[in-house]
Amino acid sequence: MSGPQALAAVVGVSSGVVAGVLFAVALSVLPALRAMPPGRYVYAHQLLGRHWDPTMPVIVLGSCVADVVLAWAGGGGSRPAFAAGAVLLLAVSVVSHFGNVPINRRVKAVDPEAVPAGWSDPRPVWGRWHLLRTVLALLAAVANVVAPVLG
Repeated sequence: MSGPQALAAVVGVSSGVVAGVLFAVALSVLPALRAMPPGRYVYAHQLLGRHWDPTMPVIVLGSCVADVVLAWAGGGGSRPAFAAGAVLLLAVSVVSHFGNVPINRRVKAVDPEAVPAGWSDPRPVWGRWHLLRTVLALLAAVANVVAPVLG
């Protein structure tokens, strides 16, 4: 296996991991969080992000950089697909950074045992941002899996 082929395999797996995790959150975790009373939701939200929050940017941006390398160095028809994967993963990062992360920070600042009266529940907005980045990640994974076939 050549270097570009190995990198294409890595980017296929890593973008698939991102899409899979975001899809699982959308399918299972989001409905569970929506069903919880505010204090329980805040507590669960704080727990859920502990390991994924520091890991996600590394995987997403690492995959994006690998896509850029493959779009630059790739052959033939694979270049546009890898470029699309890079753009889509960058969009996942932008949505996360400017949509979900600010909400995560606000939720982390709330004491789950003393949710203030009149607290503005972020679940609907967070969910919309999450669904957008999930669709972007799924499209990136498709682009990255299809790209080697096109090359």
